[in-house]
Amino acid sequence: MVALIKRFTRNGVPLRMLILGAPGAGKGTQSSRIRNHFAVTTISSGDVLRRNILEQTPAGQQAQVSVARGELVPDNLIVSLIRNELETIQNNNWLLDGFPRNLAQAQALDQMLLATDQPLNAVVNLNVPEHVILNRIIERYVHVPSGRVYNLTYNPPKVPGVDDITGEPLEHRPDDNPESFKRRLQQYHALTEPLLEYYRKAGVLASFAGDTSDIIFPQLKEFLDERFD
Repeated sequence: MVALIKRFTRNGVPLRMLILGAPGAGKGTQSSRIRNHFAVTTISSGDVLRRNILEQTPAGQQAQVSVARGELVPDNLIVSLIRNELETIQNNNWLLDGFPRNLAQAQALDQMLLATDQPLNAVVNLNVPEHVILNRIIERYVHVPSGRVYNLTYNPPKVPGVDDITGEPLEHRPDDNPESFKRRLQQYHALTEPLLEYYRKAGVLASFAGDTSDIIFPQLKEFLDERFD
């Protein structure tokens, strides 16, 4: 039986949600599963950046310079790109994945949303044990042009070493190792703890814990079921 996709929130206000979690926590997986049950448009900041760079838009050209230098894309640029995406969605439900990454970006996002009278009404945090994430990172392979992610244990490619859709080779990122992961996790916590506190004080934060996506998703679905007809 095909699941009925819920389209409207109970109060008639579109869902405006963020999904947060450490690298490898399963944000992309959960976003995909949410779309199978709810009429929610997912905006991935990574996908938006890749598309603008590929299409060589003015913003994409600016972002490409930062990426080539190994630098973070400036906050004002990524905010502008996200604003453009949200303008195309208008009054539909949406979910942001990968943005904001720090308190300054969160504040800039709030200013932008309040100016258009569409403030955030849900922020979801995925709480996955670090040892679980490390195992996922070690077994992770990526199709770089599209950003599609595979895992050798629970989401392997149909043909080892190549992307399911294009047949192009997959890459294991050089920094997907225990030493680099620890550094990235430390940086994530330093940036995200103030972010979580910011949304906790705003009364929109909900955290869900578990070792696997199959454990976390039923909690997440119940949370969203309460908001949708």
